[in-house]
Amino acid sequence: AKLKSFAAKIIQLLKEWTETFPYDFQDEKSMKELKEIAHRITQCDEENGTVKKIISQMTQNLLMALSARSQYQEIREKFRQPVTDKGTILKTKTQSTQKDILSVCCDPLILAQQLTYIELERVSNIYPEDLMQIVSHMDSLDNHKCRGDVTKTYNLEAYDNWFNCLSMLVATEICRVVKKKQRTRMVEFFIDVARECFNIGNFNSMMAII
Repeated sequence: AKLKSFAAKIIQLLKEWTETFPYDFQDEKSMKELKEIAHRITQCDEENGTVKKIISQMTQNLLMALSARSQYQEIREKFRQPVTDKGTILKTKTQSTQKDILSVCCDPLILAQQLTYIELERVSNIYPEDLMQIVSHMDSLDNHKCRGDVTKTYNLEAYDNWFNCLSMLVATEICRVVKKKQRTRMVEFFIDVARECFNIGNFNSMMAII
C-alpha cells in the first residue's frame, strides 16, 4: 500500500516534469533514466496495469512534444537565409516585379490580423524552460562562471528575430517609395496597422511598427 501511494506521487511528479520541461529529456541518458524509473514503478501495480497505461501515455506525449519542437526547429533553419547582398538582388529585379505592401494587402485590419497570427505562432512555441534557461545563464554570468551546457533558446531567438524583421520591413516599405505623397500614404497605412494591432491586443507588432 505504501509503495502504491509513493508510486502515485512519483507518477504525478514525472507527468508534470515531462509536460512543463520536455527538453530536459532530449538526450538519451535522461530518457534512459526516465524509462528505468517508469519500469520500476510499473512493478508496484502489475495487477490491474493502470500505472503502466498512465506511464505509456506520458511517454507518448513526451515523444510527441520533442518531435514537434524538433520539426519546428528544422523548419526555422530552412527559412533562415544566408547573408547576401540584398541590394544587388533588388537591382536585378524589374520595377514591375517589386510589389509594395499595399499591392499585397491594402486593408490595415487584415494585415494586423495576419501579424497577430504570426505572433501567436511564435509565442506558442516558447516554453517555460526557454525562460528558465535565460535566467540560469544570467546567474552564471553574474557569478563570473562559464557554463558549457547552456542550451540555445531557439524559440526566444525566433521571436526576437521576428520583431526585428517586422521593424525592418516597415522601414524598407516606407523608404523605398520615391514620391513624397506615396511615402506619406505608406506611413499613414502603417500607423493604421499599428492602431489595429493595439485594438486586437497585439502590442509586440505595434511596437515593432513604431
